[in-house]
Amino acid sequence: MKRALCALLLSMLATAGHAVDNTPALPTDALQARYRALTHELRCMQCQNESLADSNVSLAADLRLQVRELLIAGKSDAEVRDYMVMRYGEFILFRPRMNWRNSWLWSAPVILLIAGAAVAVRIIRSRLRLLASDDSSLDGFDP
Repeated sequence: MKRALCALLLSMLATAGHAVDNTPALPTDALQARYRALTHELRCMQCQNESLADSNVSLAADLRLQVRELLIAGKSDAEVRDYMVMRYGEFILFRPRMNWRNSWLWSAPVILLIAGAAVAVRIIRSRLRLLASDDSSLDGFDP
């Protein structure tokens, strides 16, 4: 009985997390596929860690409707992204574009990797020098 109740509760919780997209279907399958791709690429400005497609808030529904209207108006994916960035800023994109303002963000992993490798090499060399200059014997251990 407990297992059945737990299974029922878990199934209810699992279905509660999915967003319901009430926007009408687009006229063609190609437009619908572009719509799905764009709503997964754009961030909900209220939830901030969810895409428009996954968010349940009314702002996300409004933004999904805007994306739909732009696609019906014949805008390309890049034009839809540009419109959203112009209106809401770069933060709306899950994959930010590389520009002069965020170039440090794109180069930081490489710089940190090089710095970490330099520190590791320096530590290893200093330990090897200490080991080479150490002439003390191991007390009590005879191999």
